[in-house]
Amino acid sequence: MKTLHNNSEHVVRKKFQLITKKTAMRALVMFSVVAITAGCATSPPRDPENICNIFDERRDWWRAAKSMNKEWGVPIHVPMSIMYQESSFKHNAAPPRKYILGFIPWGRISDAYGYAQAKTMTWDDYIRETGNRRARRDNFADAMDFIGWFMDKSQRINGVSKWDAYAQYLNYHEGWGGYQRRTYLQKEWLVQVSRRVDARAITYAQQLNQCEDKLNRGWFRRLFFG
Repeated sequence: MKTLHNNSEHVVRKKFQLITKKTAMRALVMFSVVAITAGCATSPPRDPENICNIFDERRDWWRAAKSMNKEWGVPIHVPMSIMYQESSFKHNAAPPRKYILGFIPWGRISDAYGYAQAKTMTWDDYIRETGNRRARRDNFADAMDFIGWFMDKSQRINGVSKWDAYAQYLNYHEGWGGYQRRTYLQKEWLVQVSRRVDARAITYAQQLNQCEDKLNRGWFRRLFFG
């Protein structure tokens, strides 16, 4: 009887240890997923008013911006100004929610999302035309490339210069057809916003002119020469 009791106690102890180990493993996996997700989230730059400080803080953003410029021939300061206006450089930016009876959440006013506030349908067009199937709206490089693609099409469809931040933003907001129909003329607030985008683009261009050479230096030159 004593041997039987000891065997039963041993079996129970082993089962308890197995359950405890599985629970610990599940907790570890969940913790790892949360940690990885948090690590992927990128906070906005500390000084969004200065494009030099933005790219000095985020060197990977500078590389992405140069890649966009090489691909689409779009001057870097224009899409950066558009992105500032659209999301304030927040990776998960989304439009305000709609409410029923003033307090019941009922979706959002638009499906725009991410750095570029790209709408799902337009984003799908971008993926189809570029073949960039892994692109995500909450990824800076992908969002930057999206704006470059859109601006390139605005030039080809509506003849808008890639350097004209004012007209490019009107295209970006109203769409190519809306720009052709001049729907923005009934939206004085949008005209004012477009002027702010243009003014910020000019400021960004002036700033970038002062620091572009420094941004292009390798880490070795930056270490010894600043």
